[in-house]
Amino acid sequence: MSAHTPSPGAPRSRPPWGEPKPGLASRLLEHGRRMLGMRGPSRRAGMPELPLALRRGDLATRYLGAERDGEHRSAAVVAVGAMDQALVAGDWWAADAWGHRALWHFERAEMALQAARQARRIGDLRVAAGDPASARRYYAEAIDEARDMGAEHEQGLAALGLGRAMLELGDVTAGRRLASAAVELLTRAGAPPAEIDEARGMRGTEVPVGEETEEDD
Repeated sequence: MSAHTPSPGAPRSRPPWGEPKPGLASRLLEHGRRMLGMRGPSRRAGMPELPLALRRGDLATRYLGAERDGEHRSAAVVAVGAMDQALVAGDWWAADAWGHRALWHFERAEMALQAARQARRIGDLRVAAGDPASARRYYAEAIDEARDMGAEHEQGLAALGLGRAMLELGDVTAGRRLASAAVELLTRAGAPPAEIDEARGMRGTEVPVGEETEEDD
C-alpha cells in the first residue's frame, strides 16, 4: 500500500485532530524577522508546547532537543519519523500533531519542497482517517506550492490526493478531473507506473456528451 493510499479498515468517524497549522500572520511575521536579521521570540509563534502525551520515547527526546536548539531541519525530520510511527500504530491524532510540527519546521527551514510534501501527507492522513473535507485545504496548499516550484511529481500526487478526497465527498466530476490532471503531471514527471495507474483508475471512463456508443447502433 502506498503512503498516500487510505487504509481499507480506516475508521470513518472524524477523530479529534492535533495542532492547527500556523496562520498566515505568524508566517509573515517570522519571514519579516528573518529578512531584517532579527531573532524571533524564544517561544514559537503559532506552535504550542509539545503535548505531554507525545513526550515519551527516543524520537520525542530528539525532537525536543532539536526544537530547543532551533534546528528546524533536524526537528522536521524527527517529527516526520514520529508521524510515520504513529501512522503504523493507527494513532491518527498523534500522527496529525507530529505532521503539523514537521510542516512548521520545514517552513521555518525554508525547505519548500519538503513543506509541500508534508502538507500533502497531512491531507493523505485525514482522508485515511475518514475526514476528506478537512483534507482539501492541505492538498490545495501542496498543489499551489508545488506548482510555484515547478515540482510536477509532487503537484501530481497532491492533485491525486485531492481527487480522492472529492470522490469520498461524492463529487465525482471534480474527482475525475483532478485524476486526469494527476495523470498528465505524473506522466510528465516520470513518476512510478503504480502512481500513474492509480490516477488512471480514479479517472474512470466517461463518454463525452453526443458521442455514440455501441448501444446507440
